[in-house]
Amino acid sequence: MFFDPANFRHPAFRQGMVDTLKVAPGIWAWGLMTGVAMVQAGLSPAMATLMTLVIYGGSAQLAAIPLLAAGAPVWVILATAFCVNLRFAVFSLHLRQYMMAWPRWQRLCIGYFIADMNYVQFVHTYPQASENTEGQRSEMAYLSGNCFLNWFGWQVSGLAGVVLAAQVPLQWGLGFAGVLALFGILCSLSQTRMRVISLAVAGAAAVAAYALPMRLNILVAIAAAVAFCMVIEQTPLAGKQVNN
Repeated sequence: MFFDPANFRHPAFRQGMVDTLKVAPGIWAWGLMTGVAMVQAGLSPAMATLMTLVIYGGSAQLAAIPLLAAGAPVWVILATAFCVNLRFAVFSLHLRQYMMAWPRWQRLCIGYFIADMNYVQFVHTYPQASENTEGQRSEMAYLSGNCFLNWFGWQVSGLAGVVLAAQVPLQWGLGFAGVLALFGILCSLSQTRMRVISLAVAGAAAVAAYALPMRLNILVAIAAAVAFCMVIEQTPLAGKQVNN
């Protein structure tokens, strides 16, 4: 992936980093709050540091923290993290058309380093997978730069949260900055009626199923939006642009 020197020299690598900087403050605030939350929930600084470096998944970490603090069984914690991260199965299905031209080791690296923002910005920049070598190189270089800066910023902010846990109170609500960053990207991508419909259906389903355990409302929201859009995707209005 970004370990390939050819990616560093490609203009798309720098463009990927620039795009990540647009949402970086929200990611950094989210990472900082995650680091703080882990330590204040009872994890030792060493364990919180290991969790930040190895897991690299803010949603899974935040879902697991209260369960760890409550002494929940390991299988419950793992099941919760699995359910929260099921959205990446959807991401991977969509990215398959872009990635199959690359060696397995690069695809495995992408599976670890790609996050929600990287996926959103990548498909926004490259709506269709390229079928030629230069286009595929551009896609990989962009994704490498985008993922690298996002990963680096997350690690630095998360570790800073671990170190500053005693000084940064949870009441500051820094994690909400990450939500705002996601919301901004979401709005910028809502350019067709199909996307607006899927957004509305997913949001309604997530709220309706909020009481489900282990964050299963996220899975319900994804399934509801996909199923509904599959039914209506052949309608004439599905792909039309939304008027600004």
